[in-house]
Amino acid sequence: MSVPPPASEFIAPNISSPGSLRSVDVRVEGLSKRYGAFWALRDASFGIRAGEILGLIGPNGSGKTTLFRCVAGVAPATSGAVRHGEESIEPKHRKHFLYFIPDGIRPWPDQTVDWVLRFTAGLYGATANARDETVASLGLSSLLGARLRELSKGEHRRVMLAAGLLTPQPLLMLDEPFDGLDLRQTRDVMSVLTAHARSGRTLFLSIHQLGDAARICDRLVLLSDGRVAGEGTLDELRARANLGPSHSLEDVFLALT
Repeated sequence: MSVPPPASEFIAPNISSPGSLRSVDVRVEGLSKRYGAFWALRDASFGIRAGEILGLIGPNGSGKTTLFRCVAGVAPATSGAVRHGEESIEPKHRKHFLYFIPDGIRPWPDQTVDWVLRFTAGLYGATANARDETVASLGLSSLLGARLRELSKGEHRRVMLAAGLLTPQPLLMLDEPFDGLDLRQTRDVMSVLTAHARSGRTLFLSIHQLGDAARICDRLVLLSDGRVAGEGTLDELRARANLGPSHSLEDVFLALT
Protein backbone atom coordinates (compact mmCIF):
# COMPACT_ATOMS: atom_id res chain seq x y z
CA MET A 1 0.00 0.00 0.00
CA SER A 2 1.35 3.39 -0.94
CA VAL A 3 2.12 5.73 1.95
CA PRO A 4 1.62 9.32 0.77
CA PRO A 5 2.40 12.31 3.01
CA PRO A 6 -0.04 13.61 5.62
CA ALA A 7 -3.05 15.57 4.45
CA SER A 8 -1.37 18.82 5.46
CA GLU A 9 1.26 18.17 2.78
CA PHE A 10 -1.20 17.16 0.06
CA ILE A 11 -0.05 18.82 -3.15
CA ALA A 12 -0.70 17.80 -6.74
CA PRO A 13 -0.29 19.63 -10.03
CA ASN A 14 -3.06 22.23 -10.45
CA ILE A 15 -4.90 20.91 -7.38
CA SER A 16 -5.12 23.34 -4.50
CA SER A 17 -6.75 20.99 -2.00
CA PRO A 18 -8.35 17.55 -1.67
CA GLY A 19 -11.72 19.26 -1.92
CA SER A 20 -11.27 20.02 -5.64
CA LEU A 21 -11.76 16.37 -6.59
CA ARG A 22 -13.78 16.95 -9.73
CA SER A 23 -10.95 18.90 -11.35
CA VAL A 24 -8.77 15.80 -11.53
CA ASP A 25 -8.56 14.02 -14.88
CA VAL A 26 -5.70 11.68 -15.66
CA ARG A 27 -4.49 10.35 -18.99
CA VAL A 28 -2.34 7.22 -19.28
CA GLU A 29 -0.38 7.36 -22.53
CA GLY A 30 1.64 4.59 -24.16
CA LEU A 31 2.38 2.73 -20.93
CA SER A 32 4.62 -0.27 -21.56
CA LYS A 33 6.47 -2.65 -19.25
CA ARG A 34 9.04 -5.24 -20.27
CA TYR A 35 10.61 -7.98 -18.17
CA GLY A 36 13.56 -9.18 -20.23
CA ALA A 37 12.11 -10.32 -23.55
CA PHE A 38 8.54 -10.47 -22.17
CA TRP A 39 6.23 -7.49 -22.58
CA ALA A 40 3.72 -7.42 -19.72
CA LEU A 41 2.22 -4.17 -21.08
CA ARG A 42 2.30 -2.77 -24.59
CA ASP A 43 1.37 0.83 -25.34
CA ALA A 44 -1.59 1.01 -22.93
CA SER A 45 -3.49 4.28 -23.30
CA PHE A 46 -6.76 5.39 -21.67
CA GLY A 47 -8.31 8.17 -19.61
CA ILE A 48 -9.45 8.32 -16.00
CA ARG A 49 -12.25 10.86 -15.62
CA ALA A 50 -13.00 12.82 -12.49
CA GLY A 51 -15.74 11.40 -10.30
CA GLU A 52 -16.17 8.13 -12.18
CA ILE A 53 -15.77 4.48 -11.27
CA LEU A 54 -13.45 3.08 -13.93
CA GLY A 55 -13.00 -0.67 -14.15
CA LEU A 56 -9.92 -2.45 -15.46
CA ILE A 57 -10.94 -5.93 -16.55
CA GLY A 58 -9.10 -8.85 -18.04
CA PRO A 59 -8.19 -12.47 -17.29
CA ASN A 60 -5.38 -13.52 -15.00
CA GLY A 61 -2.08 -12.78 -16.71
CA SER A 62 -3.48 -9.96 -18.85
CA GLY A 63 -1.30 -7.35 -17.11
CA LYS A 64 -3.85 -5.72 -14.77
CA THR A 65 -1.62 -5.73 -11.67
CA THR A 66 1.40 -4.59 -13.69
CA LEU A 67 -0.61 -1.72 -15.14
CA PHE A 68 -1.84 -0.68 -11.69
CA ARG A 69 1.67 -0.76 -10.25
CA CYS A 70 3.07 1.29 -13.12
CA VAL A 71 0.27 3.87 -12.97
CA ALA A 72 0.70 4.20 -9.20
CA GLY A 73 4.45 4.66 -9.63
CA VAL A 74 5.46 1.75 -7.40
CA ALA A 75 6.98 -0.10 -10.39
CA PRO A 76 8.93 1.64 -13.17
CA ALA A 77 7.40 1.55 -16.63
CA THR A 78 9.64 0.82 -19.59
CA SER A 79 7.99 3.67 -21.48
CA GLY A 80 4.90 5.84 -21.39
CA ALA A 81 3.52 8.59 -19.19
CA VAL A 82 0.77 9.48 -16.75
CA ARG A 83 -0.52 13.00 -17.38
CA HIS A 84 -2.68 15.53 -15.58
CA GLY A 85 -3.71 18.02 -18.22
CA GLU A 86 -0.61 18.77 -20.26
CA GLU A 87 1.77 17.92 -17.44
CA SER A 88 3.50 14.55 -17.13
CA ILE A 89 3.46 13.35 -13.51
CA GLU A 90 6.66 11.62 -12.47
CA PRO A 91 6.22 8.34 -10.53
CA LYS A 92 7.57 9.78 -7.27
CA HIS A 93 4.93 12.53 -7.34
CA ARG A 94 1.88 10.36 -8.08
CA LYS A 95 1.37 9.51 -4.41
CA HIS A 96 0.25 13.12 -3.95
CA PHE A 97 -2.90 12.65 -6.05
CA LEU A 98 -3.58 8.89 -5.88
CA TYR A 99 -3.75 6.24 -3.19
CA PHE A 100 -3.17 2.63 -4.23
CA ILE A 101 -4.22 -0.48 -2.32
CA PRO A 102 -2.57 -3.54 -3.90
CA ASP A 103 -4.12 -6.98 -3.84
CA GLY A 104 -2.93 -9.24 -1.02
CA ILE A 105 -1.17 -6.63 1.13
CA ARG A 106 -1.17 -7.42 4.87
CA PRO A 107 0.52 -4.61 6.84
CA TRP A 108 0.49 -4.17 10.63
CA PRO A 109 -0.37 -7.81 11.46
CA ASP A 110 -0.07 -7.34 15.24
CA GLN A 111 -2.14 -4.16 15.42
CA THR A 112 -5.89 -4.06 16.01
CA VAL A 113 -8.40 -2.91 13.44
CA ASP A 114 -9.23 0.05 15.69
CA TRP A 115 -5.57 1.09 15.86
CA VAL A 116 -5.14 0.88 12.08
CA LEU A 117 -8.17 3.02 11.34
CA ARG A 118 -7.39 5.58 14.05
CA PHE A 119 -3.79 5.78 12.81
CA THR A 120 -4.90 6.24 9.20
CA ALA A 121 -7.51 8.84 10.10
CA GLY A 122 -4.98 10.77 12.20
CA LEU A 123 -2.30 10.59 9.52
CA TYR A 124 -4.54 12.02 6.81
CA GLY A 125 -6.67 14.37 8.88
CA ALA A 126 -9.95 12.45 8.59
CA THR A 127 -12.47 13.28 11.30
CA ALA A 128 -13.60 10.87 14.00
CA ASN A 129 -17.07 11.05 12.50
CA ALA A 130 -15.76 10.04 9.08
CA ARG A 131 -13.90 7.14 10.66
CA ASP A 132 -16.97 5.96 12.56
CA GLU A 133 -19.18 6.23 9.48
CA THR A 134 -16.67 4.21 7.44
CA VAL A 135 -16.51 1.52 10.14
CA ALA A 136 -20.30 1.27 10.23
CA SER A 137 -20.74 1.27 6.44
CA LEU A 138 -18.31 -1.63 5.99
CA GLY A 139 -19.60 -3.64 8.95
CA LEU A 140 -16.35 -3.47 10.91
CA SER A 141 -17.68 -2.57 14.37
CA SER A 142 -17.43 -6.13 15.69
CA LEU A 143 -13.85 -6.43 14.41
CA LEU A 144 -12.33 -3.32 16.01
CA GLY A 145 -10.61 -5.28 18.77
CA ALA A 146 -9.26 -8.00 16.47
CA ARG A 147 -5.64 -8.02 15.31
CA LEU A 148 -5.13 -7.94 11.59
CA ARG A 149 -3.35 -11.31 11.56
CA GLU A 150 -6.53 -12.87 12.98
CA LEU A 151 -8.79 -11.68 10.17
CA SER A 152 -10.11 -13.70 7.25
CA LYS A 153 -9.25 -12.64 3.72
CA GLY A 154 -12.58 -10.86 3.29
CA GLU A 155 -12.40 -9.14 6.67
CA HIS A 156 -8.89 -7.92 5.96
CA ARG A 157 -9.99 -6.68 2.56
CA ARG A 158 -12.70 -4.54 4.14
CA VAL A 159 -10.25 -3.08 6.69
CA MET A 160 -7.82 -2.07 3.95
CA LEU A 161 -10.70 -0.58 1.99
CA ALA A 162 -11.76 1.41 5.05
CA ALA A 163 -8.22 2.76 5.39
CA GLY A 164 -8.24 3.80 1.73
CA LEU A 165 -11.57 5.58 2.06
CA LEU A 166 -10.12 7.69 4.90
CA THR A 167 -7.32 9.12 2.72
CA PRO A 168 -7.66 12.49 0.93
CA GLN A 169 -6.14 11.72 -2.49
CA PRO A 170 -8.68 12.40 -5.26
CA LEU A 171 -7.93 9.12 -7.06
CA LEU A 172 -8.30 5.82 -5.17
CA MET A 173 -6.95 2.71 -6.92
CA LEU A 174 -8.15 -0.67 -5.64
CA ASP A 175 -6.73 -3.94 -6.95
CA GLU A 176 -9.44 -6.66 -6.72
CA PRO A 177 -11.57 -4.97 -4.03
CA PHE A 178 -14.18 -7.77 -4.00
CA ASP A 179 -11.83 -10.73 -3.77
CA GLY A 180 -12.63 -12.79 -0.67
CA LEU A 181 -16.07 -11.22 -0.16
CA ASP A 182 -19.32 -13.18 -0.25
CA LEU A 183 -22.31 -12.03 -2.33
CA ARG A 184 -23.86 -9.91 0.42
CA GLN A 185 -20.53 -8.30 1.35
CA THR A 186 -19.80 -7.57 -2.32
CA ARG A 187 -23.17 -5.86 -2.69
CA ASP A 188 -22.62 -3.81 0.46
CA VAL A 189 -19.09 -2.76 -0.55
CA MET A 190 -20.36 -1.77 -3.99
CA SER A 191 -22.90 0.50 -2.33
CA VAL A 192 -20.18 2.13 -0.21
CA LEU A 193 -17.91 2.67 -3.23
CA THR A 194 -20.75 4.08 -5.34
CA ALA A 195 -21.64 6.56 -2.59
CA HIS A 196 -17.97 7.52 -2.27
CA ALA A 197 -17.74 8.22 -6.01
CA ARG A 198 -20.93 10.30 -5.88
CA SER A 199 -19.25 12.50 -3.28
CA GLY A 200 -16.68 13.41 -5.96
CA ARG A 201 -13.85 10.92 -5.57
CA THR A 202 -12.53 9.00 -8.57
CA LEU A 203 -12.21 5.22 -8.24
CA PHE A 204 -10.10 2.96 -10.46
CA LEU A 205 -10.84 -0.71 -9.79
CA SER A 206 -9.14 -3.82 -11.10
CA ILE A 207 -11.81 -6.54 -11.27
CA HIS A 208 -11.60 -10.08 -12.63
CA GLN A 209 -15.30 -10.91 -12.17
CA LEU A 210 -17.03 -9.43 -15.22
CA GLY A 211 -20.44 -9.48 -13.57
CA ASP A 212 -19.16 -7.34 -10.71
CA ALA A 213 -17.52 -4.93 -13.15
CA ALA A 214 -20.71 -4.51 -15.18
CA ARG A 215 -22.71 -3.75 -12.03
CA ILE A 216 -20.53 -1.02 -10.52
CA CYS A 217 -18.39 0.62 -13.20
CA ASP A 218 -19.32 3.74 -15.17
CA ARG A 219 -16.71 2.94 -17.80
CA LEU A 220 -14.40 0.04 -18.53
CA VAL A 221 -10.90 -0.58 -19.85
CA LEU A 222 -10.51 -4.02 -21.43
CA LEU A 223 -7.02 -5.47 -21.13
CA SER A 224 -5.85 -8.54 -23.03
CA ASP A 225 -2.26 -9.78 -23.33
CA GLY A 226 -0.97 -6.47 -22.02
CA ARG A 227 -2.85 -4.38 -24.59
CA VAL A 228 -5.92 -2.18 -24.23
CA ALA A 229 -8.61 -3.79 -26.38
CA GLY A 230 -11.33 -1.26 -25.64
CA GLU A 231 -12.37 1.68 -23.46
CA GLY A 232 -15.80 3.12 -22.76
CA THR A 233 -19.19 2.50 -21.25
CA LEU A 234 -20.71 -0.94 -21.68
CA ASP A 235 -23.06 0.44 -24.34
CA GLU A 236 -20.15 2.07 -26.19
CA LEU A 237 -18.20 -1.18 -26.09
CA ARG A 238 -21.24 -3.13 -27.33
CA ALA A 239 -21.50 -0.74 -30.27
CA ARG A 240 -17.81 -1.15 -31.06
CA ALA A 241 -18.24 -4.93 -31.01
CA ASN A 242 -21.42 -4.69 -33.14
CA LEU A 243 -23.45 -6.33 -30.38
CA GLY A 244 -26.93 -5.52 -29.16
CA PRO A 245 -28.08 -4.41 -25.69
CA SER A 246 -28.85 -7.96 -24.60
CA HIS A 247 -25.22 -9.01 -24.81
CA SER A 248 -23.21 -9.24 -21.60
CA LEU A 249 -19.84 -7.78 -20.77
CA GLU A 250 -18.42 -11.27 -21.24
CA ASP A 251 -19.78 -11.33 -24.79
CA VAL A 252 -18.28 -7.91 -25.45
CA PHE A 253 -14.88 -8.85 -24.04
CA LEU A 254 -14.70 -12.02 -26.14
CA ALA A 255 -15.72 -10.12 -29.25
CA LEU A 256 -13.05 -7.43 -28.82
CA THR A 257 -10.11 -9.60 -27.71
